[in-house]
Amino acid sequence: MRTSLEQHLGSRQVGKVVYGAIIGLALTVAIESHPPKPAVMVVWLLGTALAVGLAEVYSEVVGAETSTRRPITRPQLGHMAEDALAVGFGVAFPAVIFLLSAFGLFEVGTAFSIAKWTGLGLIGFYGYWAARFAGAARHRAVVKGVLVALVGAGLILLKSLVH
Repeated sequence: MRTSLEQHLGSRQVGKVVYGAIIGLALTVAIESHPPKPAVMVVWLLGTALAVGLAEVYSEVVGAETSTRRPITRPQLGHMAEDALAVGFGVAFPAVIFLLSAFGLFEVGTAFSIAKWTGLGLIGFYGYWAARFAGAARHRAVVKGVLVALVGAGLILLKSLVH
């Protein structure tokens, strides 16, 4: 487990997961004031993950073909698909929580709270490890993890101020 986690943390998909997690968090926060049933939230998160993943691939293809003036190759498309899966994972991450809520493990309000906090935790986790891999001491890495998680917290705060 540790080896696969270290491999993942050393991959280029980390940034894509964080990007997707921010989108998933934004969707969760935006919908919370008029919460749908948990199963509907699962479908919305998975649908958004698919749409954002496809948009990721499409935008990368268009960007690559316009900048190189050549069609992309299968290996390039494979890398783009891997990136899109990472973004989709980040977006869909909270769907697990809403699925558990759909099975009655907790109320929908609790699911929204857990989804927000785990989204912030995921973003902070990646920020911490980015700093550690870049050579920062543990205490500096914690500060960086907290600071990047505050970006998500700012989104939650903004939503609470305008609602």
